[in-house]
Amino acid sequence: MSDVSDVSQQQGWAPRDHSAPAPEISRFPPADKSQQRKRSRRTGLRRLVPTRRALLGTLLFGTLLVGGGLIAGYHLVGIPAANTAATLQSNLYLYADGTQIARDGEINRENIRLAQVPRAVQRAVLAAEDRGFYSEPAVNPVGMVRAIWNTVTGKGTQGGSTITQQYVKNYYLGQEQTVVRKGKELFIAIKLNREESKKNILQGYLNTSYFGRNAYGIQAAAQAYYGKDIEDVNLAEGAYLASLLNAPSDFDVVVHPENRPAAEARWNYVLDGMVKEHWLKPSVRATLAFPVPGEIRHSSSGLSGQRGYVVQAVEEYLVSNKIIDERTLAAGGHRITTTLEREKQDAFGEAVEEIVLSRLDSGRAADRNVRVGGASVDPTTGKVVAMYGGIDYTKQYVNNATRRDYQVGSTFKPFVLAAAVENDSRTRYGEPITPNTVYDGNNERMVEGVDGPTGYAPANEDEINYGPLSLREATDKSVNAVYAQLAQDIGPATVRNTAIALGLPSNTPDLTASPSIALGPASASVLDMAKAYATLANHGRHGTYTLVQKVSRNGTKVELPHREPRQVISREAADTTTAVLRGVVEGGTGTAALSAGRPAAGKTGTAEDDKAAWFAGYTPNLATVVAMMGADPKTAAHRPLYGALGQPRINGGGPPAEIWGRYTAAALRDTRTEDFDLELDNGAEEMLSPEDGSDPFGEFGGGAPGDTAGRADGDENGDGDGSGDTDGSGDGEYGQEQEPRGRSEDWSVARPGVPAHGPTGGHGGAARVPGQHQGAGAQGHPDRADRTGQTSGQGQVQGSARGQSSQWNGDTGGSGGSVPGGIGSASRYGTAGLGRAGAFPGRPRADQSGYGGHGGYR
Repeated sequence: MSDVSDVSQQQGWAPRDHSAPAPEISRFPPADKSQQRKRSRRTGLRRLVPTRRALLGTLLFGTLLVGGGLIAGYHLVGIPAANTAATLQSNLYLYADGTQIARDGEINRENIRLAQVPRAVQRAVLAAEDRGFYSEPAVNPVGMVRAIWNTVTGKGTQGGSTITQQYVKNYYLGQEQTVVRKGKELFIAIKLNREESKKNILQGYLNTSYFGRNAYGIQAAAQAYYGKDIEDVNLAEGAYLASLLNAPSDFDVVVHPENRPAAEARWNYVLDGMVKEHWLKPSVRATLAFPVPGEIRHSSSGLSGQRGYVVQAVEEYLVSNKIIDERTLAAGGHRITTTLEREKQDAFGEAVEEIVLSRLDSGRAADRNVRVGGASVDPTTGKVVAMYGGIDYTKQYVNNATRRDYQVGSTFKPFVLAAAVENDSRTRYGEPITPNTVYDGNNERMVEGVDGPTGYAPANEDEINYGPLSLREATDKSVNAVYAQLAQDIGPATVRNTAIALGLPSNTPDLTASPSIALGPASASVLDMAKAYATLANHGRHGTYTLVQKVSRNGTKVELPHREPRQVISREAADTTTAVLRGVVEGGTGTAALSAGRPAAGKTGTAEDDKAAWFAGYTPNLATVVAMMGADPKTAAHRPLYGALGQPRINGGGPPAEIWGRYTAAALRDTRTEDFDLELDNGAEEMLSPEDGSDPFGEFGGGAPGDTAGRADGDENGDGDGSGDTDGSGDGEYGQEQEPRGRSEDWSVARPGVPAHGPTGGHGGAARVPGQHQGAGAQGHPDRADRTGQTSGQGQVQGSARGQSSQWNGDTGGSGGSVPGGIGSASRYGTAGLGRAGAFPGRPRADQSGYGGHGGYR
């Protein structure tokens, strides 16, 4: 202890008195009196000024709050689905030359790929809106703050957003000006910039931005302002389009010419920015002039006039051929180039206006029922080059070119003839069927099958009895009785298959395999018939008939079906049909089509009760079908056309053929006239009558006289009791005997049970010089001098055979039989012999100048 005390004393420590209370020891040195006084309080305005400590605390707290909010927002706000308005597009329909037909949606937008926008135009947009787009962040903080401040204070919408932010606003959000929307825009832009390439963002921006004139996207803008695709826009025009992004409506100098100085200033700002960014040479910049945009064109986005019919037909084509499904097509964004040619389309409308619409009288009840449909096809390419659907799609919604509810009538008959030639068909007697084959054309003649009467006896138009006539004549005159029997001889199912092969859809209503098929009860559309006739014009080759030339969606090509042309019927069958149809135009029921001024083939047709009238025809390079239809304007029920246009009746040879001629002349006005190049089937050559100065038998070749006798003096049973051996003596030239043919049908006018003279005696060749040949003449009938001639026994009439014993009156002294050679049996009624004899002399070959005797009609 002493040691310790000594140390303490040495250091000046006082010894502690353990009995006294311990003193309080302060951790701090004692303060002076001034510090010990109470701190004075802040008074007055000083109280409102935060202390440094408060400021630092607040700043720190705010920083943590904002940072946390940003982190939370980034994770909580995802990239949403695109808003509906941003994805809406219209389908754009174009003529073959690229000019616009129509749009079928409310939004005028057509998305494209960035590669379709010229690089100079891309840079013009960057110069106008975001020059650091490729190198700077997705968000401009300064601009963002300014935008939020402007939004809060109501100072407008200018905020300096980047292209990425503008794209987010256009595509994902909307145009409302709120702080919440601005906040979302920030987070989505940051995320999008990390997940999408700059090129994709720029592409989306160009496709969603509004440029004025109801144009969404730069492709629509190029069309709206300059009438061209964006690929074809030059630098000056592209710079103007870029300048519109700042104030689309205000900078349209056509709508607001007073704003041109401001618009030009903005345009100069864009170009000068390109120079500054080294995207444009100053020398080139100096040459550019302000590109005044075109006038505002009246919108063709509506479907009035023919536009709606075209859109409807194209959509049906795309969907029915499984090119685009209905849902995808409805989503829009398709650029559809049709095969329609603007000039031909206009010509069709003008023809209908001139021939029909201009003649309608609101005071005539029948005129209110008139409808017209038409379609025109290039036979070689299969392209539909023109179509007329009706007076106006907004007034009559049904497309008259594609509807399938009117009978095609006799325009179907060429398919029957083509089927006969294609299938080497024969009559029920085994004779080859050619255009020269003779049939009975009497009204309501019973159609005969291999087992007898079929129970079907069609009436001819106006119930005319034509008697025996060739298929060629029957086609010219559109004889129903002949074609019904022809269809039965061929086989109705074969006829149906041929029509389908030529182009009619297999599901065509009422395309039924029965003899009546020949009369056209099927209700194919005008477009269907045009395709089928185009196959005939193309020599039997069926190609890919189409309304669409190409399709793309958002810049991506859509594949179209293609089928190589194939020979569906032989060229001879098609060309033989064409040769016969030329007669319809040149001297039959379709002569009004001659107004086209071109070699033409065609056929008229009338629906039952005259509810529709048709003309279908073609030149070597254009096939066109026109139909005039009757429909109640309120109920759409079919109505007869009696009294329409002030005419008692409307038939295919009237207004439809006139429209066809008017349109065809205009459509082919600037093309070279071509004649048909035909290869006919054997025996299809046309025989000419001496009435026109021609020799029906060709050049006389000194052939031997015919030696076949026909039976004469037919009785009730048609057996005949005499023979008329013919020696054909005389000074004329003689024909060779042809192969025996001919069996009598019930063509006689005699009634059962009444004796009637059977087939006549032999014919000794056609004398070139009338009156110098004596042959065995027809046995005259005392009561029917007008039918069989006035001779009896030897034909001493010497070239003046009165009556109709021969089609070529006066060449011989009495003639009998309509088909060369053979001994014909009488008809089942025993009444052969009193029909019009000599309906056709056979094939016109130079070595066959006549024919032998004949017994009975075929």
